Amino acid sequence: MYVHSMESDPEYIQLQTEMVRMQNWLIETGKRIIIICEGRDSAGKGGAIMRFIRFINPRHYRVVALNKPTDEERGQWYFQRYIQHFPNPGEMVFFDRSWYNRAVVEPVMGFCTEAQYQLFMKQVNEFENMLLDDGMIIFKLWFSINRQEQNTRLEERKSNPLISWKLSTVDMQAQLKWDDFTHYKEKMFEKTGTARSPWVVINGNNKDLARKEAMRYVLHQVDYDQKGLTEASLAYDPNIVKVIGR
Repeated sequence: MYVHSMESDPEYIQLQTEMVRMQNWLIETGKRIIIICEGRDSAGKGGAIMRFIRFINPRHYRVVALNKPTDEERGQWYFQRYIQHFPNPGEMVFFDRSWYNRAVVEPVMGFCTEAQYQLFMKQVNEFENMLLDDGMIIFKLWFSINRQEQNTRLEERKSNPLISWKLSTVDMQAQLKWDDFTHYKEKMFEKTGTARSPWVVINGNNKDLARKEAMRYVLHQVDYDQKGLTEASLAYDPNIVKVIGR
């Protein structure tokens, strides 16, 4: 049903066409793009990724959603298990949650020590600067929802068998630990939202608008061939999209 409505929406088709053209440019130039999708549980990260990739060439993108680390991975440098999934020339990689687990989810849920958290916060900007210096294009998208909307979506996961697989132990704690998540999220924005690698906060209470604006923001930032020929507006809405970068 949703696919049909999406494909009957002219604006969606225009944005999807722009995505195909951006990917063609990426393949031709050998550039590399990482798109990080973060946010509270049920904020719409996975759904947004599905809209991004709907019509692009599957041979030239990957979606990475890692499970909890193995015993071996827990003994590695924290960033190591993410590095192996980075894009090759001409590729785009979407991270459905990323190394920023250590900035918010892990400290809130007690999955890391204070020392591990502090080391991550010390290293992450340098880590990303090295990637940027090497020519990587990085987008850090944070999908934001309010407490009531999150509760509604979590309740739907409990009752709808088609999406019940999305419900996790962390999800069950999301409402109880709302304020803790807010605290660590704000610290992350303050420390890791930089001029070179800003956080892009997208109001996700309306899923459809959030997904369009996420695509629009990425397309707006990349100078690809045939950009804007669909006549789709590529200027993101500042009422929905907020860029945090000092």
